[in-house]
Amino acid sequence: MLIVRYQTRHIFVPTGLLLLAAAIGSIFIGPLPISIQQAIKALLNQEVAPHVSLVMQQVRVPRMLLCLAIGAILALSGTVMQGLFRNPLADPGIIGVSGGAALGAALAIVIFAPLAEFYPLLLTLGTVPVFAFFGGSLVTFLVYQLGSNQHGTSVAIMLLAGVAISALAGAALGLLNYYADEQALRDLALWSMGSMAGATWPNIALAWATLTTLFVCFRQDANKLNAFLLGEPEARHMGIQVEVLKRRLILLCAAGVGISVSLCGMIGFVGLIIPHLGRMLVGPNHTLLLPLSALLGGLLLLIADTVSRVIVAPAELPVGIITALAGAPFFIALLFQQRGKI
Repeated sequence: MLIVRYQTRHIFVPTGLLLLAAAIGSIFIGPLPISIQQAIKALLNQEVAPHVSLVMQQVRVPRMLLCLAIGAILALSGTVMQGLFRNPLADPGIIGVSGGAALGAALAIVIFAPLAEFYPLLLTLGTVPVFAFFGGSLVTFLVYQLGSNQHGTSVAIMLLAGVAISALAGAALGLLNYYADEQALRDLALWSMGSMAGATWPNIALAWATLTTLFVCFRQDANKLNAFLLGEPEARHMGIQVEVLKRRLILLCAAGVGISVSLCGMIGFVGLIIPHLGRMLVGPNHTLLLPLSALLGGLLLLIADTVSRVIVAPAELPVGIITALAGAPFFIALLFQQRGKI
C-alpha cells in the first residue's frame, strides 16, 4: 500500500507541476509580449496599460481555463471509451462520434444563426450543445450496434463505421456551408478546425460544469470499468449490470464530446493519445487512470493551444491542426502495433 501511494504521488505531483507551469506559460506567451509584473497587475485589476488588461482578462486567462476543461473532457471520454470497448483504438473522433456531434452543432448554428444577434446565449449555451449531444449520442449508439455481436465488440467494424459516418458528416457539413448565410458561415469558421478563440466566461462555466459532472460520474464507475477489462461475462458474474452501465457511460461520453465540439469545434486525437500515456504511467487501474488522464488532457491541449498562437504569429493556427499533427503519427504507429489483433 505504501509503495502504491508513493508511486501515485511520484506521478501526480510532477504532472500537476507541469500543468501549472503550462498554464502560467500560456498566459505569458503570445504574439503580444507581457511581462510577469504586467500580468500580475492585470490579474489583480491594478493600474496597467488598457491593452494588457484586455488581453489578459478577456483572451489569455479564458483560453487557458477553457483548454484545461476541454482537454480533460476529451481525455476522460477517450479513457472511458477504451475501457468500455476494451480496445486501445477506441476514440470519440476516430469512431465518428465527434463527426456526429459536429454535424448536430453545425445544424443548430445554421438553423438558429438569425436569432444569435438578438439572443447570443441561445447558440453557445442552448441549441448548439443540445444538438451536438444528440448527434454524438446517435452516432455512438449506431457505431456500437454495428460493431457488437454475441461474441463481443469488433473494433475493426467500429473503425469502418466511424470512417463512413465521418465521411457522411463531412459531406453534410459541406452542404450546410454551401447553404448557410454570412453569419452562420462566420460561426462555422470559428470551430470547423478546432479553435479556442471563442473562449467566453459562459462557455468556460459550461465546460467546467460538464467536466465536474463527468469526472464524478466516471470515478463512481472506475471499479466497474476495471471489471470490464476482464470481459463482459466476467463483469456480469461480478453482479454488474453491463447493459445499464454501457448505456450510461456512452451517454455521458456523448454529452462530453458534444459539448466540447459545440464550444471549440473538432479537436481530434486527445482522447486517443492521453489514455495510452496514462496507462504507461499508472497502469490500467481506472481509479488512478481517470484523474491522471484529466490532468494530461488539459496539459496536452494547453501546449497545443500555446503552439497554435505563436507558430505563425501574429496569425493563429487552429488548435485542431496541432493535435492532428501530433496524433496522426501516433495512431499510425498504434495500428502497426495492433496488426493481427483486430
